[in-house]
Amino acid sequence: MVDVLGTALADEDRERIRHPAAGAVILFTRNYENPDQLRLLCEDIERLREPALPVCVDHEGGRVQRFREGFSAIPPMRELGRLWDRDRDAARQAARAIGYVIGAELGAHGVDFSFAPVLDLDYGASSVIGDRALHFDPTAVGALGSQLIIGLREAGMAAVGKHFPGHGFAAADSHVAVPKDDRTVKEIFGKDLLPYRKAIEAGLAAVMPAHVIFTQADAEPAGYSKFWLQEVLRGKLGFQGLVFSDDLSMEGACVAGGPRERARAALAAGCDMVLLCNDPKGCDALLESLKGVSLSRLEAWEAMRKKGGRDLRKSVAYREAQQRRVAMATALQKPEMGAAAPIQENPS
Repeated sequence: MVDVLGTALADEDRERIRHPAAGAVILFTRNYENPDQLRLLCEDIERLREPALPVCVDHEGGRVQRFREGFSAIPPMRELGRLWDRDRDAARQAARAIGYVIGAELGAHGVDFSFAPVLDLDYGASSVIGDRALHFDPTAVGALGSQLIIGLREAGMAAVGKHFPGHGFAAADSHVAVPKDDRTVKEIFGKDLLPYRKAIEAGLAAVMPAHVIFTQADAEPAGYSKFWLQEVLRGKLGFQGLVFSDDLSMEGACVAGGPRERARAALAAGCDMVLLCNDPKGCDALLESLKGVSLSRLEAWEAMRKKGGRDLRKSVAYREAQQRRVAMATALQKPEMGAAAPIQENPS
């Protein structure tokens, strides 16, 4: 998966997107000015390949929402958890409405999917997760995460759950350190995996593993671990969707060596597609090293897109999203959804 430099494609962006090893394009805040510009950018990307590469973004809400002007201000997911504590039915309805709004608004502008929802538990230990998490209770996270997924699917968008099997207990930020979680496998299975079981039942299309080492299970971070990705995710949970690596430029991924070694480790462990962001030279070298590697990326994407119900008409979905936005705001008691949270560029 490749990123692009600015708000319009440069020649080097076009070259990367056309590379046969490129499987998708991820956008960031630097790629966005306004809704019309975003549509044009996505159309430009779409024209470069047949079939077109999917376009994605981190659009969770709160401090991790790349597109602001012209988009609904999605509240931090913790707000849904607080609503759950007051009124569980209202929280479920609001989560479903939020999922629909995210999916419909992004889809109407040419974006194929968001890396959402966050399924981490809020143990109060991880500042990088923090209010991005729905709740500390696995039952609440499973219920609300499932409703977010249902809402996304109703808008024609596939859902990507993260950060498997859970980033909420480890205190260190995987963008700048290598987090470790010393809990037993039994404890992780009993708590952190519950939201994933519920999400898979709700139609979760893809998963992003954490750059966290679970010391009682494996010496490698989850994104490089056959135990977590194959034995647990594929085997015990029966997950049949895609697995995207988290950004391999993060410090938590550096234990495997350079970019090419990180990519090889992720793919060998069970990732279907790898992300290397904000490193154009590293991305070019990685693309060349993966040339000729058959990963069935586009076939896998088509299966994921069908799972999300992507054939829904964008214009209808977008109009309906405006109505659901009112329901979302009312449930959260925020008529204007509050001021947009400060943008946090890195977290994925």
